[in-house]
Amino acid sequence: MADLHIQINRDEGGIAGQIASELRESIRGGRLTPGTRLPATRDLATDLQVSRGVVVEAYEQLVAEGFLVSKVGVGTQVTPKATARTATRPKASPRPEPGHSNAAPVCGPYYGHRPTSPDLSHFPRERWLASVRHVLTTVPSDALDYGDPGGVPELREELAGYLRRVRAADVRPENLVIVGGVAQGLSLVLHVLGRRRPLRLAVEDPTSHRQVPLLRRAGAHLVPVPVDEEGLDVRRLSGDAVVVTPAHQYPTGVVLSPPRRAALMEWAYAGDRTILEDDYDAEFRFDRDPVGCLQGLAPDRVILSGSVSKAMAPGLRLGWVAAPPDLAEAVRRARGELDLGSPVIEQYALAHFLRTGGYDKHLRRMRRKYRRRRDALVTALAEELPEVRVKGIDAGLHVYLELPDGWDELRTTRAAQELGLSTEPVGPMRESPGPAAVVVGFARLPAHKAAEAVRGLKVRMSGQNVD
Repeated sequence: MADLHIQINRDEGGIAGQIASELRESIRGGRLTPGTRLPATRDLATDLQVSRGVVVEAYEQLVAEGFLVSKVGVGTQVTPKATARTATRPKASPRPEPGHSNAAPVCGPYYGHRPTSPDLSHFPRERWLASVRHVLTTVPSDALDYGDPGGVPELREELAGYLRRVRAADVRPENLVIVGGVAQGLSLVLHVLGRRRPLRLAVEDPTSHRQVPLLRRAGAHLVPVPVDEEGLDVRRLSGDAVVVTPAHQYPTGVVLSPPRRAALMEWAYAGDRTILEDDYDAEFRFDRDPVGCLQGLAPDRVILSGSVSKAMAPGLRLGWVAAPPDLAEAVRRARGELDLGSPVIEQYALAHFLRTGGYDKHLRRMRRKYRRRRDALVTALAEELPEVRVKGIDAGLHVYLELPDGWDELRTTRAAQELGLSTEPVGPMRESPGPAAVVVGFARLPAHKAAEAVRGLKVRMSGQNVD
């Protein structure tokens, strides 16, 4: 059962028609391929926060038009004989669309649980094991030899389809390179871009404290650019390229606004510049459907990086880079020069996991869990510590908390960590001064424990403003 990227405007009315139109264009454009099984009407209605009848009406309309077929016991699928055409996109005038790598800990660098770490106790062990077993019993022996450093074709094919369907990306298998996570993907891209000339790279301020050394090691000269309630301040951009987290900025949690998206595209085209899009946790949007990725608006200007680190487990070290053809080929060659590519068994297993619906099913399950946990934490904060301001959108695996006047980031961080909360100060992530704030991860905080943890923090921080 496929996860879907569907955008609706609740102010316009005609929701069933909007859903039908989105699905129709997805089929025509090839994002939904023949035979793809759509979510049950009840599941899609829950995801979109509409009535089931609205989704039923949309499905029935597309069945009548021949785009979908519905069978008892099988569900609703894209008509097997449906033909897809490749949509053309204007290169210079992208249309606006609505709208970690984390900070250093108090006691210096460490490896392990971070505020953006997923709940690994829910890793889909049985289904992943089934995919690995399938690989080991079906792939030919030659498949285990040195392969294409860009990744096995089966995985690139499945990922291209997934990214088109769920992230509204404009990507084909030949434009994808499989890498060992977003960190390696960014390093390889910067290595390739830096061959032409020393690279001045704009970065969000605040930004991931762990990402900064990686970017500098790749040879980039970093140019901080402020982030506000609308995301990156494009008016203050300078440099040859920029790294952005537009779907859910880290650490502030804001989304790049539609006007800023349009302005960023104009900036890139005007100066032959490159946008490096870090799509690190875009699968987890709880208040509405996620915005599409920037890469889908300008595939010749934007390089999209993503991974399964937040969706499944960081330890899998499986990620991807989607880039324009020439750059994708250069990154593939650079990967070959670095370490000859990623482990193939895991790549084949992920391809099988995607193809059989295991990935979509796991994401649906975790999206529901994380939403309950975030809601519980935010509710507890509102009741027990209303002076602490929760900022950013309802998404991801962390919340950004602005602290009251007089509260100290480090003391708050230590108090929260002693209570078992995954917390880091925002100060080390800033180049320019900003309000005292901390990042708190909620992915591993059971909903029934949130109130207890916040009450404990309230007790420990009592009298903070007079210390």
